[in-house]
Amino acid sequence: MSIAKNPWKVLASRVVYENPWILVREDSVIHPSGQSGIYGVVHYKHRALGVIPIDAEGYIYLVGQYRYPLEAYSWEIPEGGGKLTEDPIKEIQRELLEETGLSARYWQLILRMHLSNSVSDEEALVYLAWELSGGEARPDPSEALQVKRLPLSEAIEMVHRGEITDSLSVAGLLRVECLLHRKALTLPPHAAP
Repeated sequence: MSIAKNPWKVLASRVVYENPWILVREDSVIHPSGQSGIYGVVHYKHRALGVIPIDAEGYIYLVGQYRYPLEAYSWEIPEGGGKLTEDPIKEIQRELLEETGLSARYWQLILRMHLSNSVSDEEALVYLAWELSGGEARPDPSEALQVKRLPLSEAIEMVHRGEITDSLSVAGLLRVECLLHRKALTLPPHAAP
């Protein structure tokens, strides 16, 4: 069997739930084994976007907020949903400004991933941003946010200690750590941690 060939056969599909952010469908399928069954898929109407904004002194900015599904407080890189029809860089620039009041002159995509590909089609992009300038944060009315400035190395240690568990944040910060270790990422000299 070809690795790239789809071994699944869809017999029928129905929407079981929809809101402005997600669509949940249930498919009647024939499994690769030949047996019939069902498969639930969550379609995301937005792309997950995150950014690690790093300033001239090697500090980054995290956003803290209470996450309703987890019933827990979470420290994360600035992130949000971007429309699939829009330029992701413009969408994450908007999110960074809304959540932190920051804007950045330079942007670099450092990571593309799928967050839970066994049940959803959600794509995520994480950027590194530098040459920051400050402004006024304008969070969404549903958000009660705190912004924390800390050294990049300390944020990476928070991941290693299990204090940051958000998937975009963990993956993005570990990606930066890996790129720096492999000398595959060049930060501006005054921003290197």
